[in-house]
Amino acid sequence: MFLDKDVEQIYKKGITIDQVRGQITRLKDGMTHSELVGAATIGKGIENYNEAETEKLIQFYDINKTELSMLKFVPASGAATRMFKFLFQFLKNYNPTKETIEAYVDKQTNVLVDTFISNFKLFPFYEEVLKLTHERHSGFDNLSRGERCVEFVKTMVDEDALNYASLPKGLLPFHQYDGVNVTAFQEHLFESTLYASSGGSSNLHFTVSEKHHDYFNNELKKIKQGLQEKTGTVFNVSFSYQKEETETVALTTKDKVYRNDDGSILFRPAGHGALLENLNDLDHDIIFIKNIDNIVVADQNVEVSRYKKLLAGVLLEAQGKVFEYLHKLDSGNLTDADCQLMLVFLRYRLNVPVNVDFETLSTSEKIDYLRLKLNRPIRVCGMVKNQGEPGGGPFWVKDKNDEVSLQIVEFAQIDFSKTAQQGIVYKATHFNPTDLVCGVKDYKGQKFNLKDYVDSEAAFITTKTQNGVEIKALELPGLWNGSMAFWNSIFVEVPLETFNPVKTVNDLLKPAHQVS
Repeated sequence: MFLDKDVEQIYKKGITIDQVRGQITRLKDGMTHSELVGAATIGKGIENYNEAETEKLIQFYDINKTELSMLKFVPASGAATRMFKFLFQFLKNYNPTKETIEAYVDKQTNVLVDTFISNFKLFPFYEEVLKLTHERHSGFDNLSRGERCVEFVKTMVDEDALNYASLPKGLLPFHQYDGVNVTAFQEHLFESTLYASSGGSSNLHFTVSEKHHDYFNNELKKIKQGLQEKTGTVFNVSFSYQKEETETVALTTKDKVYRNDDGSILFRPAGHGALLENLNDLDHDIIFIKNIDNIVVADQNVEVSRYKKLLAGVLLEAQGKVFEYLHKLDSGNLTDADCQLMLVFLRYRLNVPVNVDFETLSTSEKIDYLRLKLNRPIRVCGMVKNQGEPGGGPFWVKDKNDEVSLQIVEFAQIDFSKTAQQGIVYKATHFNPTDLVCGVKDYKGQKFNLKDYVDSEAAFITTKTQNGVEIKALELPGLWNGSMAFWNSIFVEVPLETFNPVKTVNDLLKPAHQVS
């Protein structure tokens, strides 16, 4: 039972009592695991192209993109806190008056700290941090090595200093060119000119947290003019926040709604699946999706961006055929040969298993069936060979209606207590680097309502801590997982070089983030 003030709070958020009850039921019933039927591999759900084929598809995209409205969509709301987690632990555990930094590292076998302190000068922010550290500590040069390391790290993360850990990841210095620091945000603007621009303009949309919006705007004002002059491209940049109505309730371990100290219901951000609302608000022909931290230095980006064009070429080629078939279905002049061509296309190009009873349907039922299967959003997703990286991957999945489809599945969605499911995971050859190109309009040029293609059963349930209390939290189906479950999907192998995320600050030491 909800109190009157609960009802008022719920409706003010733009949601209904039934929606909240549904969330509570989902949390009580537990998470629905995906039923894997096989790993997607080369020739069985993942396509790969040789150099000549790749170049042909890139040229196809370059020729046709001038007629399209394109956008680059970048989830960028995350703070950089996790990047510096090991450095906070270092500050907590290391006492430079009791032992040397070398002894501490050896005792702790702390590879992360050792790597960090051994490569100070290779970080793009080194000079900035060092300068401020000297200002904060006049006797810095007279300190022991361990004390200098402590003061350097404090300058990076202290709230009254650079406070890097509280910044959005997109506004951290990722690279440096000729002594000038460049943020991940700026690198994404530059990267868009390599594949997501046309007619001298580039459209980008960043999802940010409301508290960081002004920071991004200020950075944009600082860099926009110079970057436009350098690239000859006009940048049309927009921002949005995760919508309040996408937040979800949480339960205590006793299945009671968790409440704040003032008695109000706690509503929490519901994961990146909530960004489907933001994506759905955008009106463009094709949308590129890439995470804010997956970016490389400029001299390497030209080659990396070729594979974004490859994915886009695959999308446009497949989409062109889909549109051709849908217009054919509208014409009413459908032959058995046409039906067979469309069935083959569905099965082998869009990875859509076809109902075994198709041949028993009447002509009008066949048309309806084919239209239903063809007229959907399309996503082309890059897939990278497994190299020990954690995260989800491409699998064939059976849903509750016994229909099999190609999906991106996170490990949290898999029931590892089942030996058969474990076996399928171990046979996986590729993982998902979150590298997508999406066709979100139909053959008549109308925008799909992306919320119509979500598998609500694919929600995540996680255990969190709120004010020292363990809670069960609900996350919406992931943006490229359950939120796109009923899209038509094409998976394409791309090189490992296209995947360069920055999960810890030490990742900035990798070659992809070092200017040669």
